[in-house]
Order: sequence, then C-alpha cells, then structure tokens
Amino acid sequence: MKNIVVGIDFSQNSENALRHAVAVALKTKANIHIVWVKTAGALGKLGITDEKKLLKTAQQKLKELVDISRQEAPKNAINSIILEGRAYQEITQYAANLEDAMLVVGSHGVSGFEEMFVGSNTMKIVGLSQVPVLIIGSHIQIKRDMTNVLVPIDTSFETLQKMKMAISMVKAFSAKLLLLGVCAPCTPETKHVINVQLNHALTMCDKANVRCSASTIEVHGLVSKSTIEWGANHDVNLMVIMREEDDDITSFWLGSNTRQLMNYAPMPLLVIPNVNHSTISK
Repeated sequence: MKNIVVGIDFSQNSENALRHAVAVALKTKANIHIVWVKTAGALGKLGITDEKKLLKTAQQKLKELVDISRQEAPKNAINSIILEGRAYQEITQYAANLEDAMLVVGSHGVSGFEEMFVGSNTMKIVGLSQVPVLIIGSHIQIKRDMTNVLVPIDTSFETLQKMKMAISMVKAFSAKLLLLGVCAPCTPETKHVINVQLNHALTMCDKANVRCSASTIEVHGLVSKSTIEWGANHDVNLMVIMREEDDDITSFWLGSNTRQLMNYAPMPLLVIPNVNHSTISK
C-alpha cells in the first residue's frame, strides 16, 4: 500500500477515522492524503454566507489535522486537498488516480461539514470506489494494535480476491488471519465448495508466511448476523469482505449482505471492490 486517502468532514467521527488511517500508514509507510470536498450545501450547513471565509476555515482546519498527524507519523508524507463537487464522486475519483491506494472514511458525520458521510453517502463511496475502503464506525476507538483479521469465505468465484489485501494488512500489523468458511445453505455441495475455497486461502497464507487458522460455520439465518457474532466472539478487530453487487440503483449496486455488515459490524470493515464486476457509470 502506497497511498491512504482519508475523507474528512471535520466531525469527530471523521477525525477518528483519520487517526486510524495514520495508524495504518505508520505500519505500511504509506502517504496520507486528507481530503475535504466543498459541496453545494456547505455554506448553508455552516451558516457561513461568504465563500472565501468557508475556504479559509477549511484550510485552517486541514492544516491543524496535518500538523497533528505529522506528530504521530513524522516520517510519512502527509498532505491536504480541497476538492469541489459531490463528495462521494470526488473522493473516489481522487483515490482511483493514485497508485496502490486505500480509502478511509467515517460512517457518520455530526458537524456543519458533515455532507460527505451522512445518509447514503458512505454507501455511495463504497459502491463507487475502485480501491479498498476502510470504514470506521463512530463507536470504534484506537485502544490497541490489530491482532485478529477476519476473512469470511463463501462459495462465490470472487471470494478469494480479498485475500491479497487481507494478507497485506496482517503482515503490516503482525496479526493473525482468521479464515471463516460461511456455509449457507448448508448442503453437501456447498460444504465441498467452502472446503475447496478454504484450502486455496490457506495455501495463499502459507506462501505469504502469515499466521492463520480456518473455521467453518453453518448459517441458517442472516449471513451478516452470524459472521458478526462469530467475529465478536473471537476478538476480531478488522473484517475484510468483498463488495457485493446488485442492480439496486438506490444503494449504488451494493448487495444486501454488504449493507448489513456496514450497518451493524462492531469492528472496522475493509471492503474490497469486485474487479470482475463490469463497471457501470453512476
């Protein structure tokens, strides 16, 4: 990983996401790009009628965040960027133009600059992004190092695409990779495919020389709920998933399982775009 792009709306939650981004950058030696997008409604949200004052305020806040981040990561290149337009479009396009990048976003905004991450905008960022997106919920605080990374494995063709990024994170933090075969529905055919996928994933871990384990669960209800419960019971502090695609334009083609995990996972969620899904202009 060479570049980490952090979407900032100056809320406490987005600044918490920045702290997580700095923690990852320290381990990966990545450059940090702190991005704020001036949207059409930014003036009204802040009660500022003068555009120059708005930009001056944003520049000052960005400088403060850069200075604080440099104290934590003095050897990393850190810069701030102001873009203009629709936040989810501008930030995803910016990240797409960088080499080997990851996006980091907070899932909710609570300030006058909050337009980037309220309502469905986090979903839109994940749905549009061509690079992995690390989602940090408002309840997630930096208290300890990353130790256990959960990678759910299913029967889909693309499920192993997330292994490269998962292994990269595990190696950076000297963590353990927990492979979880998710069997739903629990038929003999499904169990066989899951075992084949798990064996491929274990081989990838062995080649990368990372610590790993493999388990299987039989799911009779919601896959997302069962996966979250398993992760919570095994002290997981990062879950890596594939972005599911569907044809629902209101969710920007995110599958229901992805949306449920984004809404309810108590740990940071790293969402990997599906490179086999044909891109449709949104």
